[in-house]
This record gives sequence, structure tokens and C-alpha cells, in this order.
Amino acid sequence: MKAAILFFALCIPALADLAAGQRAYDSRDYATALSELLRLAKQGDAVAQGLLGVMYDQGQAVLQDHGEAVRWFRLAAEQGNAYAQFNLGIAYHDGQGIPQDYKEAVRWFRLAAEQGNSLAQFNLAVMYRKGQGVPLDDTEAAKWCRLAADQGDPDAQAFLGTMYYAGQGVPQDYKEATGVAPVGRTAG
Repeated sequence: MKAAILFFALCIPALADLAAGQRAYDSRDYATALSELLRLAKQGDAVAQGLLGVMYDQGQAVLQDHGEAVRWFRLAAEQGNAYAQFNLGIAYHDGQGIPQDYKEAVRWFRLAAEQGNSLAQFNLAVMYRKGQGVPLDDTEAAKWCRLAADQGDPDAQAFLGTMYYAGQGVPQDYKEATGVAPVGRTAG
């Protein structure tokens, strides 16, 4: 019991620092965010590492450095951070800060997609539709696209609509093609 209380007491300052770093980042006070997040990232906090990766990717309070962004994304992604896994997938897909490798992009997108990250689900769908890093598979593309569309991703909804319209990976269905509408709306 004492060990659990001590552990919790030691975690409170780190959670407060992370919250402060997140607030600073969200308010675009990148210098403050950097000072709050860097220490936590070096201590292994996956959320801080992922945000630091974004800061290096975008050049926010640091010189833009895609290689450094990939380093931080990888540290967070290997701890299971879905947002960092998605960003690492983007880096591999685009060859930014790392050699382009569609198979690695698929690997990281899949890990994030399986955790419910709609952006990764949509990107995975596109990769199956184009046969990038995986065999072309419209059925698999439709599956991942549906998951993202069901979460309200407008790009996935439009993409899935075109798949229904053309009968790619799903039975051709014009009514369903027009019915893949943003959440809260229904097609007539």
C-alpha cells in the first residue's frame, strides 16, 4: 500500500508538467511547451515524446528537423502511442526524415489503426486501395475506410462513397454511395 501511494505521489508532478506542456502547446506557446515537454520526453514519457516529434516536424520553437522528429516519434510509437505510430507511418510513407518505405508505413499505420486512430485507418485504406506496401485489396481498403468513416472522418466518408459507387471492395450500391454522409446527416 505504501509503495502504491509513493508511486502515485511521484507521478503527480510529471502529470502536472505534461498538462502544462500540453496547454502551452495547444495555446501555441511553443517555447514554454518545449521547456515543459523536453525533460519528460527524455525521461520516457510517450505523450511528451510524440508532441516533441511534432514540434521538430513543424519547426515549432526548434529548427525544423525531420530526422529528429522521427527519432521522437519512434520512441513514443514503440511504447504504443497511437498518435506517434500514425506520425511515424506518415514519415515512412513520405520519406521525410527517413527513407521512404511503404511496408514500414503500413506497419505503423496498422498499429495505430488497431487502436482506433481514424487517420491511420484512412491512410491504411488508401494504401490497400493503391497497393502500396501491401497487395492491392479493395475489400481490406473498404474495411479500414469504413472504420474511419464511422468515426466521422470526412475524407474516409467520401472515399467510401466512391468505393460504393464504383463497387470497389463492396457491392456496387448507389444508394449507399450517397448515404455515406457525415455523422449527424442522412442521405435522402
